[in-house]
Amino acid sequence: MLAIQDYSVAYGQSEVIHNMNVTVEPNQIVAILGRNGMGKTTLMKSLIGMIPTAGGSLKLDGKELSQQKSYERVKSGMAFVPQGRMIFSTMTVKENIETGLTTTSQKNIPENIYELFPVLKEMKSRRGGNLSGGQQQQLAIARALASNPKVLLLDEPTEGIQPSIIREMARTLRRIRDERGLSIVVSEQVLSFALDVADRILVIEKGHIVQDQKREDVDHDKVASYLSV
Repeated sequence: MLAIQDYSVAYGQSEVIHNMNVTVEPNQIVAILGRNGMGKTTLMKSLIGMIPTAGGSLKLDGKELSQQKSYERVKSGMAFVPQGRMIFSTMTVKENIETGLTTTSQKNIPENIYELFPVLKEMKSRRGGNLSGGQQQQLAIARALASNPKVLLLDEPTEGIQPSIIREMARTLRRIRDERGLSIVVSEQVLSFALDVADRILVIEKGHIVQDQKREDVDHDKVASYLSV
């Protein structure tokens, strides 16, 4: 579903992602773990087109995306939930989700989005800025799903969210994968969440993938050692 080949990303002369090769299968959740500064957010922003690619190939369902702009990538089937959620705080919940419909032919929010996030239906007339952190994260995911993606990218979705909500988020992401049949790539620092949600665990260290294993084969202590400061 997603093929990243010989993929590099740089800020000016400083290369941050180095000849990366990663594939994501259909209906698969892949977690990319790493400490701050290892390249997770840079990778995510480049995949959605916010940062230009320095080299290599990015294919979504066989279609090359590396030269596309962000909005073109969304049309092609990529959706992004940024770190910090970045919802529109002065707009209502309903209006926030509707911004995700702009690349589709739909005028109304699909009911199955509200089925995934019942609290958003209850609060659809409330301003986004008045929601809790966990509710804002649900809103950001709902907005991304409104574009009807094939691949969903989430950058550090557990940041600033309480543990009970994190467990609920893992269940919701697995449900999204199962019911919508899409692939999910999540960057994360919380190993317990990654093990709860992902089919595959990757570890990024200084712009390189240094571990790539199925969840059941993961050496918990070894991965944890990459995450410790």
